[in-house]
Amino acid sequence: MKRFIALYFLFLGLLFVLFYANTSVVSATLNEAQTQATLYALNLFLEPGQMQGIDIWINPKYKIIINQACNGMIPLLFLYASILAFPASFLHKIVWMILGYLAFFVTNVLRILLVVSSVEAEGGRENFYWSHDLLGNTMLMAVGLLLFIGFIKTSKKH
Repeated sequence: MKRFIALYFLFLGLLFVLFYANTSVVSATLNEAQTQATLYALNLFLEPGQMQGIDIWINPKYKIIINQACNGMIPLLFLYASILAFPASFLHKIVWMILGYLAFFVTNVLRILLVVSSVEAEGGRENFYWSHDLLGNTMLMAVGLLLFIGFIKTSKKH
């Protein structure tokens, strides 16, 4: 367990520096591509003209901005650090990292659509906190936990 925890924090730090923090062309390009993919998927479900650049307009006075912090990379890197730290075969890790990416991408788009829908509904901006911070982040944590449990349950013991 101590080895897992030490490796988890090591991988978490490395993943954030290499793939999230604005430390290199690779991380900047990766995050921009992920943000653009998220915006593209969101635009498929929004009203025509509701998305303008990185802004989702709720009404003429209020918009939600989709930037790097909203692209779903943060919870994905937490999952990846857990997977990398756990003793399992390389192939098993790769398969679950791909599954994790797909699950988090879909969940993140649904989370943002939930926020937009909640803020558009009665209650307006007051709904942002519970839909984004509470419900949306709970969704991401639950998906990450379920993925990691699935990863552990399907890995072969060494």
